[in-house]
Amino acid sequence: MEDIAGCRAIFPDIKTLNEFRASLHNGAIGHTLKNDPEKYNYIRRPKKDGYRGIHDVYEYCEITGKNENLTGLRVEIQYRTLVQHSWATTNEILGFITDSHPKYHRGDPRFVEAMALASEILARGLEGRAGPHGGMTKWQVLRRFQELDEELGLLLRLKALQVPDQTKDSPHRHVVLSKSGRALTVTNFVTFEAAMAFLLKKESTDPYSDTVYVTGESIDGIRLGYKNYYDDSAEFLKMLEDATHEMWFNRPGI
Repeated sequence: MEDIAGCRAIFPDIKTLNEFRASLHNGAIGHTLKNDPEKYNYIRRPKKDGYRGIHDVYEYCEITGKNENLTGLRVEIQYRTLVQHSWATTNEILGFITDSHPKYHRGDPRFVEAMALASEILARGLEGRAGPHGGMTKWQVLRRFQELDEELGLLLRLKALQVPDQTKDSPHRHVVLSKSGRALTVTNFVTFEAAMAFLLKKESTDPYSDTVYVTGESIDGIRLGYKNYYDDSAEFLKMLEDATHEMWFNRPGI
């Protein structure tokens, strides 16, 4: 598959996500949906490792007469709630701060299991639905997660992170994020062309860094979309705490 671009849309709740997605499916963007609407619905059918969200693949249809060379290329749209996004970015952060990469199922499998259980807690406690371990009782979920957390020090590792203070806003919305180990560099540019030239040079001179071009209306918006680059798991930890409380005390039937 040849992609023009990828896009991630983040919503406050599942209802808003589904309403927005339905508006796209009803032809609001003028491009062709290539997948069955349920094929990549990982909210209805979460992945075993805990990933939840929905993906759609669109085929670009030229309607302006200016970009006919793009016709037939693909655009992937990812839809997540804030809860699902916080889980996914924290799952990536673990790849930076441990010897394991649970997102890619590499390293200690206990991290994959722990994050899948965390996804289940978030799904039940904050979104009122089952996650990847829907067959377990809530007591089994909570106790197994506690056991793994004690073995791995998972929550302590995340709480110990020092988030880089690079939040000063800038009038320039063309930004390159470059992550090398735990070190993050944030570089602002006036133009898209300058940002891409910098990115290409960075990728050729430092191929082991994780470098990406991003844009947004504010640095806060960029931080929200790319929490994994900022080692920012504070929101995930607060959500997990709230979800655990909900499961223990306020949701006896789940």
